[in-house]
Amino acid sequence: MKYTNIVEGVFIARPNRFIAKVQIDGKEETAHVKNTGRCREILVPGTKVCLQYFGPAVYKRKTKYDLVSAYKGDMLINIDSQIPNTVAEEWLRSNEKITYIKREYVYGDSRVDFLLGSHNDKKILLEIKGCTLEKDGTGFFPDAPTERGRKHLRELTEALKNGYKAALGFVIQMDGISRVCPNTETDPGFGELLEAAYEAGVDILFMECHVERDSLEVIRVTTYNNRPVFWL
Repeated sequence: MKYTNIVEGVFIARPNRFIAKVQIDGKEETAHVKNTGRCREILVPGTKVCLQYFGPAVYKRKTKYDLVSAYKGDMLINIDSQIPNTVAEEWLRSNEKITYIKREYVYGDSRVDFLLGSHNDKKILLEIKGCTLEKDGTGFFPDAPTERGRKHLRELTEALKNGYKAALGFVIQMDGISRVCPNTETDPGFGELLEAAYEAGVDILFMECHVERDSLEVIRVTTYNNRPVFWL
């Protein structure tokens, strides 16, 4: 996935979860933050960030910039929470074993990110989560309590009983990280449900990415405990 019109700046502050104050070419600007998570370990005053410039004339925009990535030391982390599904779909479409893709599939009282088909089987549910939290070379999810994430795990587990295959995919939005662990300090319930889902048969996928200032790409997909998944 490619961005256009990327510029660099310096993070100053985050008055609320939707906007950030940044400095670009010596001038303070307001940018839209494309992630409502905490990102406390990333968005630190003085951090170099990358932003997408839209200009003042773009229809219905309140800011000229979107904050899409930030440096944590030498590591560039994409924090755009709207992009994991896009890069996951790009990878899925490159997978010759996938013959059918439907986004936003209605299941129960919610929508699952993808309904997939492989070898005439159109009953594979895939939910995607973006991982931006890193500790000591390992990814962690979530960075804030997530009732929505817990709900998705319960739904994927229940779907197995109704004849579906199910998977949860973590799009790791940074280089060099190959696995994601549940952040039990922040949301112990998510960790418990993730383990129960795996034991029930929900596959856990780690979607390793390469990040540039203007792009994000899935480069490798592995599974928790290397469990075989026929459509990978």
